[in-house]
Amino acid sequence: MSATKNILITGADGQLGQELQLVLNSDSFRIFALNKSQLDIANKVAVNHFFRENNIDVAINCAAYTAVDKAESEAQKCYEINDTGAKNIATACKERDALLIHISTDFVFDGSASKPLKEKDKTNPLSVYGKSKLAGEHTITSSGCKAIIIRTSWLYSSFGANFVKTILRLAKDRDSLGIVSDQIGSPTYAADLATGIKKFITHKNLAELAGIYHFSNSGVASWYDFAIAIKNIKQLSVQVNPINTSEYPTPATRPSYSVLNCKKLKQTLAIEIPHWQDSLAICLSKIEN
Repeated sequence: MSATKNILITGADGQLGQELQLVLNSDSFRIFALNKSQLDIANKVAVNHFFRENNIDVAINCAAYTAVDKAESEAQKCYEINDTGAKNIATACKERDALLIHISTDFVFDGSASKPLKEKDKTNPLSVYGKSKLAGEHTITSSGCKAIIIRTSWLYSSFGANFVKTILRLAKDRDSLGIVSDQIGSPTYAADLATGIKKFITHKNLAELAGIYHFSNSGVASWYDFAIAIKNIKQLSVQVNPINTSEYPTPATRPSYSVLNCKKLKQTLAIEIPHWQDSLAICLSKIEN
């Protein structure tokens, strides 16, 4: 690789894509940050052409179909991006001997666990979205390219649409909110994940780090806990009430427990990951409401 790494960020207008552009703003990197209109990863010809023309060293694939409920009725479209798109990026990386950093999800698990999930724990996705993301993982692994797959959970940011923004918006219009309390996971601040990805890219043994990793903020929460924390930090007047998943039916089934064990990543990168409540406070300080 050259002294200045040519880095492609796909899905660049999403939460993580925007955070990555801030974190990777350095003379050491030449960043190509592209949204879907600029590079459709489902288009193999376009992907191959872009890699050849721009000598990509590292591709960070943040592009994904993430409309979890809509995916149940748009399976083909979901797989085109999450599986075929991942294959196209992986193939291009393989041909150029570039490294792929691919973002996956806690939705590859079925929620039946009772302790934080390790990378080698059995996957069993319950939704089209989860199945498509797992298919993408398998496609990348079987491609033979050098790849770091990072599973994350409950992603939010001051950019884009997410749970935090939704709570802030609804709190303006409603007196009370019912928030699911029986789905357990770990909120993840996209800026923290972006910082972790930078640690991978700048690691002196980057080429040897291929594999699957888990990254989420430390600590455990339900969506109700998450909402309560937002309410308390922003001193919102809205009443937040716990409800069961059965009271809020959705087309896609979510894992009831998807806390990720991040020990492997923390040891590999020699980092600590902030507690979700601390990172939430930082994120909320950046959001005007």
